[in-house]
Amino acid sequence: MVKVLYSKMTTLNQRTSALTTIVLNNLQHQHDWTALHPHTQPNLPRTLLYGLPPKRLYVHPDEQVEIIRAEKEMGNGGERIPQEAELEWVLPLHLSEKWSPAQFAAVFDALDARPPRSREITKEEEERSPWLAYKGSRRGKRVLLATVQDDSTVTYYWMHDGLVKPRQN
Repeated sequence: MVKVLYSKMTTLNQRTSALTTIVLNNLQHQHDWTALHPHTQPNLPRTLLYGLPPKRLYVHPDEQVEIIRAEKEMGNGGERIPQEAELEWVLPLHLSEKWSPAQFAAVFDALDARPPRSREITKEEEERSPWLAYKGSRRGKRVLLATVQDDSTVTYYWMHDGLVKPRQN
């Protein structure tokens, strides 16, 4: 019985390790991500990745409103506020896996909103530039789901902890 259980666990660990490697290589070589790191901890159901995309991937709808308001107040002839890329969490999954809401909740419960090594946003910066709060104290938990298909194609989807109002175009 123990031998069978060990065999199943080893196979599962090898599979998730292979998924992590596929996603890491895809992000690094196809999407130009940098600073990619695996992230494990005892209460996580599997290894996650975090890294820096080449450009900003997500802007919270309320942050978008704050940025537009600040750009209008600047009145610099349409000059835009630069949006730097920020570290993002990535959860490798296989298309055939059946994850329950409880499993996703366990991931969100185990993670901080910002990955390790994220730039700290100070209270002074948030007061001076309100949109920065969405990179700091008001950043919600989010994970980029990296869904791997049998042919090693990877498809990415955002998943947020809780409700997020839709983006404005």
